[in-house]
Amino acid sequence: MTLKNRYAKGSHISEHKFRQIVSLFAADLDATQISSLATLNRNTVNRYLTKIRQCLVQYCDHQSPFSGEVEVDESFFGARRIKGKRGRGAYGKTIVFGIFQRNGHVYTEIVANCSKATLQAVIRGRVELKSIIYSDGWRGYNGLVDVGYGKHLRVDHSKDEFAKGRNHINGIEGFWGYAKTRLFRFRGMAPSTFNLHLKECEFRFNHRGQNLGRLILKFLRDNPLN
Repeated sequence: MTLKNRYAKGSHISEHKFRQIVSLFAADLDATQISSLATLNRNTVNRYLTKIRQCLVQYCDHQSPFSGEVEVDESFFGARRIKGKRGRGAYGKTIVFGIFQRNGHVYTEIVANCSKATLQAVIRGRVELKSIIYSDGWRGYNGLVDVGYGKHLRVDHSKDEFAKGRNHINGIEGFWGYAKTRLFRFRGMAPSTFNLHLKECEFRFNHRGQNLGRLILKFLRDNPLN
């Protein structure tokens, strides 16, 4: 039986139950805990959690362009590096590129590699030219001023440089630490679901201290689940 639910089209659970799922999800409970507290089948809960995370991907990817002081960096997620392998190679890891606007939001994107063409394509699509960009010394960031960015400052981690006044990338590195700590609880996650959980971390980080449940419901009123 299809029930009236303004947040989910063709829903087989009541709006009250759906709001309960969102509230428990916002509180960062897992599917087993939500299933028990909401007295719903775990498969049903998992299905709705997947749909909610898919909406969070959509929400995050439509955030406004970044401007002002902006930090950029890449990070590797997955198994430990293979012994003896060095450099920016992924070696079976998932490469994530991140942009952090100081006093603002973070944006993440899975990328195929750390080449100049790949990283700068994301930067040019997301960061306004008037911005000040901070990065480490990776050669993939060479030439940002040449393509129109007004200022590009670097810290050279290979020389143990991590902060010189405002010249640092501590903000995006702080997000990497948060995301990896949080995603550790999902060890064994299928590669196909990694981006959903990554974007959930992005959403939670960007709106920390806010009522996440209310934000999710507000978004779903305008973009109901199918």
